[in-house]
Amino acid sequence: MKVRAKKALGQHFLKNRGIAMDIAKAMTMHGDYAKMLEIGPGTGALTTCILEAFPETELYVMEIDQESIVYLEQEKILPSGRILPVDFLRADLNELLGDNFGLIGNFPYNISSQILFRVFDHRDDIPEIVGMFQKEVAERVASGPGNKNYGILSVLLQLFYDIEYLFTVDAQEFDPPPKVQSGVIRLRRNEVTELECDVKKLKRVVKAGFNQRRKMLRGSLKSILPKGTMLPDEYESKRPEQLSPDDFIRLTLALEQHLT
Repeated sequence: MKVRAKKALGQHFLKNRGIAMDIAKAMTMHGDYAKMLEIGPGTGALTTCILEAFPETELYVMEIDQESIVYLEQEKILPSGRILPVDFLRADLNELLGDNFGLIGNFPYNISSQILFRVFDHRDDIPEIVGMFQKEVAERVASGPGNKNYGILSVLLQLFYDIEYLFTVDAQEFDPPPKVQSGVIRLRRNEVTELECDVKKLKRVVKAGFNQRRKMLRGSLKSILPKGTMLPDEYESKRPEQLSPDDFIRLTLALEQHLT
């Protein structure tokens, strides 16, 4: 069986069904969810692996490609009510799935960052995520401070999730091979429910810092602070990749009164 990759890679097919099964089995049911959502099932190859690995789980899929929807319905891989013809980025997830579900997929590479920002917004609804991304995106999410890949998503997601880079999928596993490698990561919700600082203000600080990551923070944060605002001495001469997620909380707390 050939496993369909995402359209963002063009028509590339993952030749090794074992990799699809490895992705499925990487779900640990952390958070005791009874429902699972797969994004972009295509022809259902990963879907069948999920069903095999977790026969008791109530699996839903989101797919906006009409040909794929027709194929899934014709093959009766899932009941029609479990095939949701909606866009994950725009769907009302709570209305469709409730407030506790696992998320899995060979995610479309062209919108993978947007998917992860949506995960951040729904962090209290999604206790576990396993997905295949373009390798550099997977590495970025899993990277810690001091790493060149460390960035906005690293900070935001690591505040609420424990993240593991699981394995790399070589381009040669696809037919034809894409120009990029892929990486599979797992995110499991930690015990943090609230931050000491305002989350919206934190996001502004993190984004402003990394949008000009070559600058020291005293320069990159000028765009969101009133003229003349001073940063705490310990952060003034640092660049964003030197700060841990907890450092960003402390920095946001120090600047909170200046952020509207």
